[in-house]
Amino acid sequence: MIFISKWHKNGGVKLLLWLVLFTYAPCSLAQSSVKIAKMKYAGGGDWYCNKTSLGNLIKFCNSNLDMNIFPEEDIVEPGSPELFTYPFVHLTGHGNVVFSDAEAKNLRKYLLAGGFLHIDDNYGLDKFIRREMKKVFPELNFVEVPFSHPIYHKKYQFSEGLPKVHEHDGKAAQGFGLFWEGRLLCFYSYECDLGNGWEDQSVYNDPEKIRQQALRMGANLLSFALTDL
Repeated sequence: MIFISKWHKNGGVKLLLWLVLFTYAPCSLAQSSVKIAKMKYAGGGDWYCNKTSLGNLIKFCNSNLDMNIFPEEDIVEPGSPELFTYPFVHLTGHGNVVFSDAEAKNLRKYLLAGGFLHIDDNYGLDKFIRREMKKVFPELNFVEVPFSHPIYHKKYQFSEGLPKVHEHDGKAAQGFGLFWEGRLLCFYSYECDLGNGWEDQSVYNDPEKIRQQALRMGANLLSFALTDL
């Protein structure tokens, strides 16, 4: 597997993305490993929750999809210029999220330049993240991503959409997206607790079958972000 950097340009902004080319040649993590990040946001919400989730997802992807992702995620803020160095950014939590105008502008530039944001509602995030993403894209609304979309059919098949990891309000798991000119640039997993399914099994003691489904869907997200943008 080889990672090749590619620059996307949009409005004078450059984003370094990593294209994953799968080959039969082995590649160690020491060679050009790409990094992903968790978003640290203001507002008082617990952006730092699910402490083991991304590390486990990275390990799963490196082992099962021959990816070359650095073993530990970075932390990045929405207004930081460092945002543009990550092809995949994960945002989660239970409570309030607040983007300043400058942060919303920077996040918009990042996504339009080719970045990918995964928002995972850890229960209680919904009303806040919908409000704040309207600052980022006032002209867009979250729409349910059709089950035929490639994000559900990368390495693993999810013909009925997101797996259900934890129950909260008895609702079905749903995957929402923001689309720009046909491109899915933000995927929002709702009523699913996908990130909880990536955690160490000792954290929630979920059945291994459910954990594996969550990890496989997470692998699809990462695969989509690294290869389809």
